[in-house]
Amino acid sequence: MTAALDYLRSVDLNTVEAVVTPSRRDDLWPLGPGDAVLAGGTWLFSEPQTHLRRLVDITDLGWPPITVGDNGIELSATCTLAELSKLSTGLAASRPEWRAAPLLHQCCTALLASYKIWSTATVGGNICLSFPAGAMISLVSALGGELVVWRADDADYRLPVTDFVTGSSANVLAVGDVLRSVHLPATALRAHTAFRKIAPSPLGRSGVVVIGRRDVAADGGRFVLSVTAATVRPFVFEFASVPSHDDLVAARDTIPAEAWTDDPHGDPDWRRAMTLLLAEQVRAELS
Repeated sequence: MTAALDYLRSVDLNTVEAVVTPSRRDDLWPLGPGDAVLAGGTWLFSEPQTHLRRLVDITDLGWPPITVGDNGIELSATCTLAELSKLSTGLAASRPEWRAAPLLHQCCTALLASYKIWSTATVGGNICLSFPAGAMISLVSALGGELVVWRADDADYRLPVTDFVTGSSANVLAVGDVLRSVHLPATALRAHTAFRKIAPSPLGRSGVVVIGRRDVAADGGRFVLSVTAATVRPFVFEFASVPSHDDLVAARDTIPAEAWTDDPHGDPDWRRAMTLLLAEQVRAELS
């Protein structure tokens, strides 16, 4: 424990007084405002967190990173991006009917990070940070994923990521809530997908990410378009079939002015224009 605290002080987490590693669910709580749930910690360790007094390391809870079943994929919150990217390739052999498999790797590449970070950063951490450019938010939005959140009173709940993320670095998690897993349904995994990303520089944070999904006829044939990074929270639009240009414009125009991301990586007008441009490319690819 002393060695762990010494390390934390060396990375500017000098207010942390304890690190605990629960091995079962009941040991997670209580969790208070001065506690942080730790999985990969790639962002947590990147800058001072002066409000923190304790870290709760959930990596000893023994959650399988990936569970594949006929109804889809369950990703634990502690699944790393490296594991997710590898799954993208593995599914080509084990589940060839899941045409959306390449999207798992494509979304990992939308995260500004080295391969070393990939081996540590987690799906849950990326979602819980709720940054506009959250690559896992892009993935789960496009595939209609559902999150499972644990509560201290055992009243767990499920919700789509579009309801989970409420703004830039903001979400519905209450103090004591812990993101447990993400479910990606087989219906979405069977779909054809198209991925587009743009950033102000080749290694820059994603400025706009647009993903299209065209479900197979047996699953209803819907066309789903997700917009992330360009907006402070994810927006998902559903169409009965491939939309027209006017349909895309009308959908884009429903995004409130205050929802467009405004930061050094791009102003709202640029993001708004690029969203429509990338949406047109996605529409063409999936037509």
